[in-house]
Amino acid sequence: MPKSNQQPNKLLAIPGPVEVTDEVLHAIAQPPLSHVSPEFVSIFQECMQMTRKVVETRDGLPFLISGSGTLGWDQVAANLVEPGENVLVLQTGYFGVGFADCIKVYGGKPKVLKAPYGSHIGLEEIEVALRTKKYKAITITHVDTSTGVLSDVKAIAATVRRTSPNTLVVVDGVCSVGSEELKMDAWGLDVVTTASQKGLGVPPGLCILVASPRAIEVFEARKTPVTTYFASWGKWMPVMRAYDNKTAAYFATPPVNLIRAYHASLSEITKLLPSLDERYRIHKQVSRRVKALADQLGLSLVPKDTAYAANGMTAIYLPDGLVASDVVPRMASKGITIAAGLGDAKDKYIRIGHMGTSVVDAERGDIDRIAKSLQASLNEAKNAKKAVVEETP
Repeated sequence: MPKSNQQPNKLLAIPGPVEVTDEVLHAIAQPPLSHVSPEFVSIFQECMQMTRKVVETRDGLPFLISGSGTLGWDQVAANLVEPGENVLVLQTGYFGVGFADCIKVYGGKPKVLKAPYGSHIGLEEIEVALRTKKYKAITITHVDTSTGVLSDVKAIAATVRRTSPNTLVVVDGVCSVGSEELKMDAWGLDVVTTASQKGLGVPPGLCILVASPRAIEVFEARKTPVTTYFASWGKWMPVMRAYDNKTAAYFATPPVNLIRAYHASLSEITKLLPSLDERYRIHKQVSRRVKALADQLGLSLVPKDTAYAANGMTAIYLPDGLVASDVVPRMASKGITIAAGLGDAKDKYIRIGHMGTSVVDAERGDIDRIAKSLQASLNEAKNAKKAVVEETP
């Protein structure tokens, strides 16, 4: 790829938002289009088609709606779960807690299977839970951004299909779509919900959800009214189907410039090299490099098993005596933004995002900069602590 024309800025190395390409920035900076103009309708239709390619579905219906990834929870809880229905929630970090809370708000009854911190949930435990009662849906956080734990969606979905075939399989793919392998049709997934600002390489603000034909049938057969307005599929489905058929429809104004940026990124992902499979391979390769660096520095990962560690981010425990505020500002002083932890243990670890163009475009040198700066920042933090100890009478 050619050298970036972007203005100098701190390298964004958090688990979303991430760095974006020149083409994406150029698209979002264009004058707004009418959301019912032929030009925009064509762009939106192509986004629908390319979204299907990314999650690998033929007949799934995409919903491209203004909002954060959290809006995907509301869509699932409000449209697919009726009051009093049971939902099995797999919790591998902070975001499983949030999904369960959202289900409660709409009257659903979440049963949470909570993994020990940094661990995944075993298939046997899931199977036992599915046999104890009838669940309308199971929710899986593919990558929990708080812990960096990667769930084996393929194996979990197969377990659900075998044990409780009527249970809808819902995947929170906010921190996985675009950086982790995901095959919606082949794995039998009913909902994949994600957002623009991580592996899809677009600024924040677009909630992206894809619903299977079975999920749509469940929605259309519900017996109680949907208790949301903005997130109602009853409002959005005619709009999405219209754009999918290259005609305009209206419920609420779409984020036209974000859609153009999304189109630019999807075009790069689905039409240019590297291929989607190659993108996944590159993300794994870079992930191994970052995690190997942590090991060389004598640091341990939050995920207890590297087989269940995300490829688009790395969560690293800091050594004894250091907290996130000792390292994050030092990285910032070197022009790199990383994240502290999230949740109760937020001060004990840091999170580094490595997805999208920072990974795919090796000529940028982003990963080299991150590695060099992390090593230097840790050494500076340790030396500063040592100096304080030595000065203490």
